[in-house]
Amino acid sequence: MPREQGRKLVVSNKKARHDYAILDTYEAGMVLTGTEVKSLRAGRASLTDAFAHLDNHEMWLHGMHIPEYVNGTWTNHTPRRTRKLLLNRREIDKITGRLNESGTTLIPLSVYFSNGYAKVEIGLARGKKTWDKRQDLAKRDADREITRAIARRRKGITD
Repeated sequence: MPREQGRKLVVSNKKARHDYAILDTYEAGMVLTGTEVKSLRAGRASLTDAFAHLDNHEMWLHGMHIPEYVNGTWTNHTPRRTRKLLLNRREIDKITGRLNESGTTLIPLSVYFSNGYAKVEIGLARGKKTWDKRQDLAKRDADREITRAIARRRKGITD
């Protein structure tokens, strides 16, 4: 059976980009059981309240919910178990240095399959204040209005 090619998104954390300013992103593999992989392939997972944590030079993912596999037997997994993330030593050292800055945290941004392997994209993030969120919304609205004006001008419609 040939290995699947490309990238297949399973779940993304849309709220993270709203609540946090993403400083840097990293791609990490995950240590999963067979029923977890089957459940992910069915598109079932949730990143709500999930976070990554460094412990003794190892990275762990806490709070990610992968529901039990429907056709699983007594070998089924625990839905919210802590999962180990696979990163290079150099990347872990770099993240450790950046985490020592105040206000930074690691949050999962998305889970996907890349060339058949389950991967998680984690982001080094700093929490946004309320005014930052309002500023981003105002900027997005202004950009949207600019693109509409350009489209109207191209079509020859004037106000």
